[in-house]
Amino acid sequence: MRVIRAHVDLPLAPGERIELPETAAAHLTRVLRLREGDACVLFNGDGHDHDARLVAVGKRGASAEILARRGVDLESPLRITLVQGLARGEKMDWILQKATELGVAAFVPVTSDRSEVKLDAERAAKRHGHWHSVVVSACEQSWRSRIPDVAAPRTLASALQMLPADASRWWLDPGADTGIAGMPAPAGNVVLAIGPEGGWSDNDRTALRAAGFTGLRLGPRILRTETAGIAAIAALQARFGDLGGTGS
Repeated sequence: MRVIRAHVDLPLAPGERIELPETAAAHLTRVLRLREGDACVLFNGDGHDHDARLVAVGKRGASAEILARRGVDLESPLRITLVQGLARGEKMDWILQKATELGVAAFVPVTSDRSEVKLDAERAAKRHGHWHSVVVSACEQSWRSRIPDVAAPRTLASALQMLPADASRWWLDPGADTGIAGMPAPAGNVVLAIGPEGGWSDNDRTALRAAGFTGLRLGPRILRTETAGIAAIAALQARFGDLGGTGS
């Protein structure tokens, strides 16, 4: 039997009855056609799943009763922060979706010298909200109970000032000497920087090196930006994380 799971941006506790947010109510009752008495699972990003049932369904909304709370730990022992050069249109959505499914802990979208995507303040705010919804949907699908942080888009120079200080730092470079097989085992946090569709410029590379990044070779072929990060994340999770085993 299929279990229906939905995100709600509300505090959740067993025994409480809540009014579902409009988006969640519409998804559960109009798209998935749940009715009063039907079971579902709700999560709010706090690391728990909450068993629930719908207790009222109307034209203007729905409410649910929280029955039980269960801790869920599907997070990778390898915490990856993806610094991603902005990609056009649906490519960025695809990157965020697949990287979330693969266990990325945080996203930092950046513009750099060769970025083909330019966002003014209004468009940046709209895209940021949209990207968050893409990540939430990917968490619903992959059963993650913690939602990766998505930073507002910023310049590469600004992003380099906000990265975790305790993480090893790598930028994907087809000309690098080190491949994933030759990487030292990270302590738990990794920052991976992927260039935009136009690639990193010489200025970008200088800034990355100055910020402590080391070039990382993925393979002999040149990959598109929407392929490179996903392939690298999968390889890192397989070697150091929780794909195909229990982790390092």
